[in-house]
Amino acid sequence: MKKFLYWIVRHKIYTLIILIIFGVGGYFCWQKLFPSTTSVRYVTAKVERGILTTSVSGTGSISVSNQIDIKAKVSGDLTYVGVKVGQDVQAGQLLAQLNARDALKAIRDAEDNLETAKLTMEQLKEPADTLTLLQSENSLISAQESKNKAEDNLIKAYEDGFNAVANTFLSLPSIITGLDSFFFDNNIDITKQNSEWYVLQTSPAIEGEREKAELYKNNVNNTLSVARVAYTNNFDNYKAASRYSSDETIEALIKETYETTKLVADTIKIASNFVDYVRDIMADDGTTIPAGVTTHQSTLNSYTGTSNSLLSNLLSAKTTIQSNKDSIISAERSIVEKTESLAKVQAGPDALDVRSQNLKIKQCENSLTEAKEQLSDYYVRAPFAGIIATTDITKGDEISSGAIVATLITKQKIATITLNEVDIAKVKVGQRVIFTFDAIEDLTVTGEVAEVDVLGTASQGVVSYDVIIAFDIQDERVKSGMSISANIILESKPNVLMITSSAIKTQGGASYVEMLNEGGGVVQKTITTGISNDTMTEILNGVNDGDEIVTQKITIGNSGTVSGSSVTNSNSKLDSGPSGGGMMMMMR
Repeated sequence: MKKFLYWIVRHKIYTLIILIIFGVGGYFCWQKLFPSTTSVRYVTAKVERGILTTSVSGTGSISVSNQIDIKAKVSGDLTYVGVKVGQDVQAGQLLAQLNARDALKAIRDAEDNLETAKLTMEQLKEPADTLTLLQSENSLISAQESKNKAEDNLIKAYEDGFNAVANTFLSLPSIITGLDSFFFDNNIDITKQNSEWYVLQTSPAIEGEREKAELYKNNVNNTLSVARVAYTNNFDNYKAASRYSSDETIEALIKETYETTKLVADTIKIASNFVDYVRDIMADDGTTIPAGVTTHQSTLNSYTGTSNSLLSNLLSAKTTIQSNKDSIISAERSIVEKTESLAKVQAGPDALDVRSQNLKIKQCENSLTEAKEQLSDYYVRAPFAGIIATTDITKGDEISSGAIVATLITKQKIATITLNEVDIAKVKVGQRVIFTFDAIEDLTVTGEVAEVDVLGTASQGVVSYDVIIAFDIQDERVKSGMSISANIILESKPNVLMITSSAIKTQGGASYVEMLNEGGGVVQKTITTGISNDTMTEILNGVNDGDEIVTQKITIGNSGTVSGSSVTNSNSKLDSGPSGGGMMMMMR
């Protein structure tokens, strides 16, 4: 033992390496024999039916005075005044009316738009009539015929193009020969080539005259050489082709012949300029012009007309071929479009189109409802029973939004609460209200929104609006100045499918929930949502009553580590097994 300890002391580095090897090996053996396990617990909640209510809340107090100013909600001319000081009025009684011409027109327009949307839906749902079906079929046939015609025209265009090439090579040989004769023959002066003779007719004594003639001569020689090479190659390709050659070969031959003819035409133009230049000099000097010069001019003019005609025919052939190719492509696209259109007519209305039109109808209905609500703003009514304390309006007066129409004294309790600019947009006169009192436990009183401030009050950058609420009942325990909390009911839907809002997820603009399948895995179900409050959301489609929805996922390690959180009053399902896969166990 002592020797062993002595060896360890003498060989510390080796000992450390051995310990590390044993440690690492032991760790991997432990992982192999006792793999770590994790369990995933899914917390679920059932889809249920019930009443879903949305509301906004605010705080305020019971008014000390039961006096309230009744204000106009819109601007306009008074067309009716039915109130005077001291008059007893009942809740809902008409006090004044403003000119509602614009509001009535808005209602008529909204009704027309709604009727149009409904008619469009009826037309959309109706099966295609015989005429519509026949028109779609004829459109497809017409597109197919257009393609066939374009294909026939393309065949003819290739034939016409080959004819244009053939006609070109009936004329080009004589033109090339004529240009060679013009340049290299000596039919003007037997001792000199024609090109040299033309240069010698100019005077070296006159600055630039002889040099310009030499330049013309060289240009004619150079362009003629290039044109002759192009002509020779082109003529060889023409002789190798036939009317039965491929379309690609014929089209390439047409393009090549067009370019060759352009080179020849350019040579003719330079040669004509050369002759004209020298002839003008000779005429100015009074020198007799030989007949050969006149012959050259006449011949070159003839070549110019011939080459221009050949170029026009070749260009027309090129353009016609490309035009017919484009027509075939366009016809093929049209066939695809008409085929899809016919299939759509035969299949009937598309589900997406119907859904889109339903949305359009809903939008029109909302617009009509909004227009009718705006019309009611032109009628000033008493929010509750009472006595008119003051009023100074007469028929024909022009009043602005927020102007006081009358002051009403009532026996009903009145409360005033304050809302921010976000919540006030949702509040309307007539909405139901539930009160609670800080000073009176277990007392709940209902009421109704009587007035909503049109103009807000700004304080330190925050805009707030007052809402006046009338009590439904009178309770002796309720005193002026008491603090209250009020919930204004915005919307209440009975018997709706709803789930906890925390279970809903969104991706790509679509909402979905997660559900457990029979194997214990999680699957996504796309849903459409409706109204919602702070905790619950209405489900319009995608799930059914009683379906269990995953609300949370909790991961538990073998060491007891938990990631996630728990939800009370919910069912739970537990999957467990080695990490990376394994058996699954369902637990309640």
